[in-house]
Amino acid sequence: MAQSAERQQTAPLAVTCGDPSGIGPELAARIATGGSSAPMVWIGDPRHLPDGTPWQAVDHPAQSVPEGVLAVLPLPFAAPATPGRPTPENAAGTIAAIERAVALVQSGACSAVVTAPINKKALKDGAGFAFPGHTEFLAHLAGGTDVVMMLACPELRVVPATIHIALSEVPIALTPDLLGRTIEITHAALKRDFGLSEPRLAVAGLNPHAGEGGAMGREELDFIAPLIARYRDAGMQIAGPLPADTMFHAAARARYDAAICMYHDQALIPIKTVDFAGGVNVTLGLPFIRTSPDHGIAYDIAGQGVADPTSMRAAMTMAWDMATSRH
Repeated sequence: MAQSAERQQTAPLAVTCGDPSGIGPELAARIATGGSSAPMVWIGDPRHLPDGTPWQAVDHPAQSVPEGVLAVLPLPFAAPATPGRPTPENAAGTIAAIERAVALVQSGACSAVVTAPINKKALKDGAGFAFPGHTEFLAHLAGGTDVVMMLACPELRVVPATIHIALSEVPIALTPDLLGRTIEITHAALKRDFGLSEPRLAVAGLNPHAGEGGAMGREELDFIAPLIARYRDAGMQIAGPLPADTMFHAAARARYDAAICMYHDQALIPIKTVDFAGGVNVTLGLPFIRTSPDHGIAYDIAGQGVADPTSMRAAMTMAWDMATSRH
């Protein structure tokens, strides 16, 4: 099948192997052999691919391979991988694959990074990995830039201002500075990477009924509403604070391009309800594009050939669309 001019002009995606004992390798193999929606190169140890995977080693991401064959930039790991069983000896290789993907994108050899899921405990045990996850490590590789996490599908984009912290810590962590940076990074990314000239944002309240005039909490009155008003006065299309329980039905979703939420579950419950299999994790604020499937390593089904590639495929499609928009 001939590639379009657009596909030829944009560098391939750098797809990391993730935890080689998880479902990352088999998802990449299934997507490549089933017809990838975007050109890709897989970074990892070919020993970790499922038996029978048609793959070809390449020296450079731009090197072509036959249709249905997985292009591989070989990266030798310390040990074989047993599906479903973490191998700490391979932690350094997993980290190196991420670093190589970022280096390829920074050099222009690849257009975006698509990361397969990792086991953070295995990385810490095997290589002293000092980061809570992919997002923080990628921000470090980018020089310490401020980033936010977006979860996206065709019907909804959500951005939690606070992420992996206890619910009791949210009111302390949620400051005007944090919320302001989250809004600004999201707004800029929607313009640069999603092609929206005038993004529309909706901001959820922290408390039930968005505080109900102070009867159920004062955060909305004290700083959330004034902050939103300042952005609105500056010309941003932004609404809120809105009661979170009425923000996510179909008619409400049609009124905004992304929802800024106050904490993890406020954002992730609606998107997982709307599109459980097809959600994509996007890191906003990086100088390069990074997406990831919105699921974990799935040790319980790894190696069985039953993992659903929908989210990984969606992550690749979104990365390709973002790269097209950015470049």
